[in-house]
Amino acid sequence: MLKFLGVLVAMYITYSIAFHYIAIYEGVEEGYSWITGFYWTLVTMSTLGFGDIVFHSDLGRIFSMVVLFSGVLFLLILLPFTFIEFFYAPWLKAQNQARAPKKVDEAMKDHVIITHLDSITEALIKKLNAYKIDYVILEPDLQEALDLSDMDYNVVNLDPTDFDTYKYLNIEDASMIVSTGSDTENTNITFTAEDFNPDIKIVTTAASPDSVDVLQLAGANHVLQMGEILGRALARRTLGGDARVHVIGHIDRLVIGESTVQQTPLVGKKIKESKIREKIGVSIVGIWERGKFIDPTPETVIHEESVLVLAGTVDQFRTYDELMSIYHVSDHPVVIIGGGRVGRAASKSLEDRGIDYRMIDKNPERIEDDERHILGDAADISVLYRAGIQEAHTALITTHDDDVNIYLTIYCRQLSPEMQIISRTTYEKNINTMHRAGADFVMSYASMGANSFFNILEGQDAMVLAEGLNVFNHRVNKKLAGKALKQCNIRNETGCTVIAINCEDDSMQVNPGPDTILELNREIVLIGSFEGEVAFNDKYEP
Repeated sequence: MLKFLGVLVAMYITYSIAFHYIAIYEGVEEGYSWITGFYWTLVTMSTLGFGDIVFHSDLGRIFSMVVLFSGVLFLLILLPFTFIEFFYAPWLKAQNQARAPKKVDEAMKDHVIITHLDSITEALIKKLNAYKIDYVILEPDLQEALDLSDMDYNVVNLDPTDFDTYKYLNIEDASMIVSTGSDTENTNITFTAEDFNPDIKIVTTAASPDSVDVLQLAGANHVLQMGEILGRALARRTLGGDARVHVIGHIDRLVIGESTVQQTPLVGKKIKESKIREKIGVSIVGIWERGKFIDPTPETVIHEESVLVLAGTVDQFRTYDELMSIYHVSDHPVVIIGGGRVGRAASKSLEDRGIDYRMIDKNPERIEDDERHILGDAADISVLYRAGIQEAHTALITTHDDDVNIYLTIYCRQLSPEMQIISRTTYEKNINTMHRAGADFVMSYASMGANSFFNILEGQDAMVLAEGLNVFNHRVNKKLAGKALKQCNIRNETGCTVIAINCEDDSMQVNPGPDTILELNREIVLIGSFEGEVAFNDKYEP
């Protein structure tokens, strides 16, 4: 660029000097000033035209044409291309690299490395931002990386399958790698990352059960089959079977479970009248009623369609089961619409619980040769009637297409207004629409995966409660230390409930009483909605 400008300046000065000699040749006696020479050369080279100074001789006109043509070539053609090639393009590239850098900030520590941006990791990023945990997304396509940067994502323009990528991620200081691509790509990423930092926590998804062992051999610490997790969670919500507790997960001695109450003596009673905590030791930490989570109080009434969220120990749950397992809810089959991974996982879970089902799918390869599998389109009313939609107490809508699920939810609600409808959604944005369509419960593929990943990051079991309901830990600080639980008023102010306290001897106090004093630096376990979790962190985090 500088060489080109040097040639241009030299040409300009040469033409300006030659201008005076041509003027003398044409007999201009008074001559022209040096400023006039520079002026004439500039207007001629830039093609602005002639007017006040014009040569009349052939030599002068030839000189004028030389100046004019060289000006067209150098100023109007070569200069713009040279400027773009050697100045503007490098500047633009530098700007883009600043928005989508090739490495993370060296000061970044305890960050989460995300290899793919999808519905699950989008939901995970929301939780990481709420907890002020750093993350970085790997995106090999520059334009896509720039688009993500414009949407305020933290992104680096690197290929997650490239070995050299992991030199630039501060991987030795990272807390976790999350990989949600294909099984083969996840294996490549896991094997490569483990080479750079054998101690890093690597969590991946797996579409095929056969891939789980391979991913673990490659170095993955946790392999989540989201289809299986979501299918079991959907099945757990059904009203069929008995009133036993269905365990969701556990943290040390603390166990979280859910139980239906239909056709049990609990229906119609207030929580304080049920005496569950006094007789068994189990706490009712939440109630689901037609998709709405209720923070229970002693005056909360338990209804026929209620699903209790319970917290307790294994022994306490066994005692609960001994009392409740005699109550049978329904013998009618559950209708499962969709025979993919989620639908098959739900059917297996129902089969393990001894609950009959009817599965509808359009793909003949997914239909087994027995009465429980029905080939056909669920949009066809005759297919739904063959599946027993009119008598069924529950329908599980499990297809991977949110639009189809909304359509089928509206259809099933019209056919059976009193039936329980449980639907899955891939994207969080469709949850409210699904509820408006008539679903009693909606379970999001994205938020379930995000909660599972986040729980693993926090060192907890990959527990999936339900849409928008989380279990999380908090270390008691000066804002809470020395106060009794009832003084803290955590439930009323944040909507969260303290369900356990970790003690000094590594034991756990499950379902602490209202007079329990919180000690400094003790870890408490809470349950609540995502909004409640954010409210708790805003109020009690330092």
